[in-house]
Amino acid sequence: MDILDKIEGLEARYHEAGLLLTDPAVISDQARYVRVNRDYHELEKVLTIARQYKVAVDGLEEAKKILYSESDTDLKELAKDEMDNLEPLVPKLEQDLRLQLLPKDKEDSKDVVMEIRGGTGGDEAAIFAGDLFRMYIKYFEIKGWKYTISSASEGASGGYKEIIFNVTGENVYGTLKYESGVHRVQRVPQTETQGRIHTSAATVAVLPEADEFEVHINEGEIRWETFRSGGAGGQNVNKVESGVRLRYNWKNPNTGVVEEILIECTETRDQPKNKERALSRLRTQIYDKEHQKYIDDIAARRKTMVSTGDRSAKIRTYNYPQGRITDHRIGYTVYNLAAFMNGDIQGVIDALQLAENAERLKEAEL
Repeated sequence: MDILDKIEGLEARYHEAGLLLTDPAVISDQARYVRVNRDYHELEKVLTIARQYKVAVDGLEEAKKILYSESDTDLKELAKDEMDNLEPLVPKLEQDLRLQLLPKDKEDSKDVVMEIRGGTGGDEAAIFAGDLFRMYIKYFEIKGWKYTISSASEGASGGYKEIIFNVTGENVYGTLKYESGVHRVQRVPQTETQGRIHTSAATVAVLPEADEFEVHINEGEIRWETFRSGGAGGQNVNKVESGVRLRYNWKNPNTGVVEEILIECTETRDQPKNKERALSRLRTQIYDKEHQKYIDDIAARRKTMVSTGDRSAKIRTYNYPQGRITDHRIGYTVYNLAAFMNGDIQGVIDALQLAENAERLKEAEL
């Protein structure tokens, strides 16, 4: 089947979605409005590329016709130039269009909650967790994304035992989902007096932020506590006033097992805002737990294991003596560690996306 045949009917769906966005009944139903709006913009992307592809294909055919049927030298020269421009463009647009036609991960457009925790390695692991956090902050600045810290627990020698923060922007989860997993560092720790290289690790979790209407929470069953964080004050997020703590019993719909979820938020000096952000994290945690089977099913189907799968899997090593970063999922190695730790991580994310897209295209053709 010609690829243009596959997009027949998309124009009608696009116009229908546009009309629905002006329908008062849809506007008043927030959950439905968000879904329709997401579909509308996804269809718009597909159709934009489809139109560019069709113009390029038609232009190439016309140029070939002129080149082989016209006798006018100037016309033939113009046609030859047009062919030279369009021949490499057509397969590129076709590849882009095929990728757009693949089923979308509905989570990709969402904002995220990120959690970084020091793993094996004691104080050095906490220091490395802090290094990763700074690396991501630099990357967010490059992308124009915003972040807010929900809670943090500092390490004894610097860095963080744990830091949790929200990231907002365009296609945040679709980009950062590749960062979930264990990050390993090999270097001489600041705490090492003998100059020996140690191996430490930190874990990164990237969770798509849940919207209110995606998760049902009985707010009457939430047990709230308020507290003042300890310490002497100052700028640290762990020393602000009006901290909140919530406890909620969640029943796993798959197993029936009840577990207590505990969340603390000390992000602002405004207690109501901290409560609101703690609720948002509760929704995200429950959403993540309830969708883990969906995530596992995707991971089981994908040989690349790029964007989903076991969060305890070692995904990347940062080797300081050699200035090397290696992503173990796709065998990607570069020697620009200083720039990488300063937020220049787009190269590895692009390579991971390319590997995943190649796998998905292969699966679609089977």
